Amino acid sequence: MIHNEQAYSRLLAVCLQHCKQIQTRQLFDEMPQRVKQASRAVNLIHAQSLTLGFDSIGKLGNAIVDLHAKCGNIVFAQKGFDRLERRDTLAWNSVLSMYSRQGMLEYVLRLFGSMRASGVDPNQFTYAIVLSVCARLTDIVLGKAVHCHVVKTGFMCDSFCEGSLIDMYAKCGLVDDASKIFDGCVYADTVSWTAMIAGYVKGGLSDKAITLFKDMLKVGRIPDQVAFVTVISACIESGRFNDARQLFDKMRDPNVVAWNVMISGHARDGCYHMAIDYFKSMTRYGIKPTRSTLGSVLSAIASTSDLDCGSQVHALATKQGLFSNVYVGSSLINMYSKCQELCFARSVFDALDDKNTVLWNTMLGGYAQNRNADEVISLFINMRHSSFIPDEFTYTSVLSASASLKSVELGKQLHSLVVKYKFNMNLFVGNALVDMYAKSSSLHDAIKQFNMIKNRDNVSWNAMIVGFVQEEEESKAFSMFQRMRKDAITPDEVCFASLLSACANVQSITKGKQLHSLLVKLNMETSLYSGSSLLDMYSKCGVVSDAQKIYSSMPVKSVASTNALIGGFVVQNSVMLAISLFKDMLYGGLLNPSEVTLASLLDGCNEPSKLTLGRQIHNFVIKYGFSSYDDEFLAVSLLGMYFNTRVPADALVVYSELPDPKSTVMWTAVLSGLAQNDCSDNALEIYQEMRRNNIMPDQATFVSVLKACAALASLQDGHVVHSLVFHTGFDSDELTCSALVDMYAKCGDIASASQVFNEIINKKDVITWNSMIVGYAKNGYAEDALRIFNEMSESKSNIKPDDITFLGVLTACSHAGKVTEGRRIFDSMINHYKMEPRMDHISCMIDLLGRWGNLTEAEEMIDKLEFKPNAMIWATFLGACRIHGDERRGKRASDELSNLEPDSSASFVLLSNIFAASGRWDQVKLVRREMKEKGVKKHPGCSWIKLGESTHLFVSGDDSHSKCGEIYAILKQLKAPMKDQGYAPLML
Repeated sequence: MIHNEQAYSRLLAVCLQHCKQIQTRQLFDEMPQRVKQASRAVNLIHAQSLTLGFDSIGKLGNAIVDLHAKCGNIVFAQKGFDRLERRDTLAWNSVLSMYSRQGMLEYVLRLFGSMRASGVDPNQFTYAIVLSVCARLTDIVLGKAVHCHVVKTGFMCDSFCEGSLIDMYAKCGLVDDASKIFDGCVYADTVSWTAMIAGYVKGGLSDKAITLFKDMLKVGRIPDQVAFVTVISACIESGRFNDARQLFDKMRDPNVVAWNVMISGHARDGCYHMAIDYFKSMTRYGIKPTRSTLGSVLSAIASTSDLDCGSQVHALATKQGLFSNVYVGSSLINMYSKCQELCFARSVFDALDDKNTVLWNTMLGGYAQNRNADEVISLFINMRHSSFIPDEFTYTSVLSASASLKSVELGKQLHSLVVKYKFNMNLFVGNALVDMYAKSSSLHDAIKQFNMIKNRDNVSWNAMIVGFVQEEEESKAFSMFQRMRKDAITPDEVCFASLLSACANVQSITKGKQLHSLLVKLNMETSLYSGSSLLDMYSKCGVVSDAQKIYSSMPVKSVASTNALIGGFVVQNSVMLAISLFKDMLYGGLLNPSEVTLASLLDGCNEPSKLTLGRQIHNFVIKYGFSSYDDEFLAVSLLGMYFNTRVPADALVVYSELPDPKSTVMWTAVLSGLAQNDCSDNALEIYQEMRRNNIMPDQATFVSVLKACAALASLQDGHVVHSLVFHTGFDSDELTCSALVDMYAKCGDIASASQVFNEIINKKDVITWNSMIVGYAKNGYAEDALRIFNEMSESKSNIKPDDITFLGVLTACSHAGKVTEGRRIFDSMINHYKMEPRMDHISCMIDLLGRWGNLTEAEEMIDKLEFKPNAMIWATFLGACRIHGDERRGKRASDELSNLEPDSSASFVLLSNIFAASGRWDQVKLVRREMKEKGVKKHPGCSWIKLGESTHLFVSGDDSHSKCGEIYAILKQLKAPMKDQGYAPLML
């Protein structure tokens, strides 16, 4: 008996009204105000009903429980439920639904058992709730038991039960059973149709889902938002994006879930700009994005590196209070990292108070992707100090940073942590360890770690193959590939790219073609990455025609593939073909040249005749905004172009415009360029300026500056450089030591050259042997040069002589008069080593034969040449004729030389000396007259000496030196004793 029926009825009406307003199928975050109002109302109703003593009586008690449950007030709902005098089906359904929404699925099943035990009969809504729980638990046994109860209690034809059964069977993987129930529906409602469509989608039967959706429309069923979203998801999963867009356009007022499906689907498929456009449309329609929306659109923005758009999304996230969300925060960090704005990424990271391991990993990954290895290590240390436990993804990023630093010691410390925290058996971490050791040149440790991985994947094999190729162990890379194939691992594009690079390194076109065949077999030859790798291999192996065929067959051409072919043309010195392809690239409008494109073209401008072309390409560098030279290789190519075209002044202008501080690479580029342009004084000045700026030289720097010292015969500067070589540890570097040997030899200090050579432990490079052989030969130590040549031939390193080696040995034979030995070596070069002799080799043989009186044989060698002798050969022969006073042959050689170099005085000087030696002064006068008539002038010789920091230059007949008087006085004193010893000047 209720004493205050009016109050009871009023409270019941209010409670039912609030229950009706809250649709539990809607998302709570779409109606927070309504839930808050209902929660306050039910608290007041519950309090008043308690005061009046009818909180647990009849419909009001059940309604209070239902409203508490719908508001998510678990404690009050449970207490209210426990106090009910009579729990009807509505009350049971309310708590069952509440616990289901809270994810307490096992408890729902226990409650359902209690409901059955208490004698309360479930209705269709009860079964729908319980079947939904079975679906989420994928408990098909219990689901079938509930199905039996549904049939037994006569609810089989109820639309709620039908839809729930279809959903349960589909989610448990029994799509055929779900389909049987759907086909048996007398009057399937929208829920059943949607459940069946979703079942097909979950079962991977997207085509059936789409077909069923069309059937739904044909029978006049109007799809709800859930149905539309489900079938749109099916279209996207099956790659039918046009169908997805058409369906989305048919939706009336699509909700945030539908927008999210379209944005995330396009972003995952690489349609980044389309995903961004959908996001912009969504905001224009006034739909508030969720954290999922922002995560998807930020991923798309990251892939396009659209910083402006990313900043706008960042502002929107801040405005809507989603900035502090960990998922949104990690997406923002990733976006800024991909846009190479690490300062912004770090500011987002630092501003987030509630950090987790995912956030730390995202920031670490951002630094690693941008090759900021030092920051990765620093942040990793901070992470450990902040008591966060690194996971496998953390160690993957940190090991990648260690690989970039090529620090084996750091890598081994990280390896010990990996073992300590039991991540050493994780595949990702294991692969990262292999990669770290391989890139740190510790192949022994890399192999050891590789052999420990049991479930190797493509990444494992690729890491080893890349490591071998990087260390120029191409044969081992090919062997590893064969092992990989025996293990039935299908190579991917990364693997092929590395192996094709190895083929290019060793110029093995045969292996390259075998790999090409395998790419065809795997239907990968026309993909962008593999196609570009094939292009590069064929180009570097000199088969540009095949590279062109590959390029033409590619359905989609990228900047990388175009760059590969341009690079191939440049390597083959077909610069105009490279320019033609560059023009196609420009006029096609689909591809924009990159810094690599322009750098390759600049590399092709490698001689003075191509200066104008080089300057035009320089203009493109400025036009495309690359003049900030963020990537050093473009600046190096530009400097190289000006140095190779013999305009070092312009190169120095470019160099002065480069931003400070300049790296070792940039200093070395200009230093090397000056040295090759015979500006050795300037090269030394640049080196000294480099040292004043505390820039440490590397191997290339030392080689270049030592070349400059050698050109100036500046032993003093050479000693200073040698000292720094020693203190920086480069005295163990073979190439640097070869440059030291060359410098000392050219400065005449053959003892020091020999000492440096003997101190080189492993002489694996032919350049090292050449430096010593040529050094001995040029300094007149022929026997020692031949001895070194023999040692080289017998070396365990199996060093093969090259053209420079033979030039040095033949020079030594010429100086020592070893004609027979010289003939044997020259014959060995052609017939044993299969080398085609160059002009300078022929010239050296002419000198050897002619110098030691075999002028007839020398002349016969010239006459038998298959090509026209150049000026070097005739000048050498003319010199030999001068030594032996052979006027007839000398006249012939002089005439030939004059025809080849009409402006050169060499032929006239040497012929004049031949006539003067035989006392034919009338002929000397004729030579002088002819020389005068032709306007040929003999350029005066010069010499120099360095005292302290000053270089003193002397030219014949020059009186500009400040101490000219004293110098000529000493010279006069020296002439008399020289004349007494029988020395006389050459006449002209």
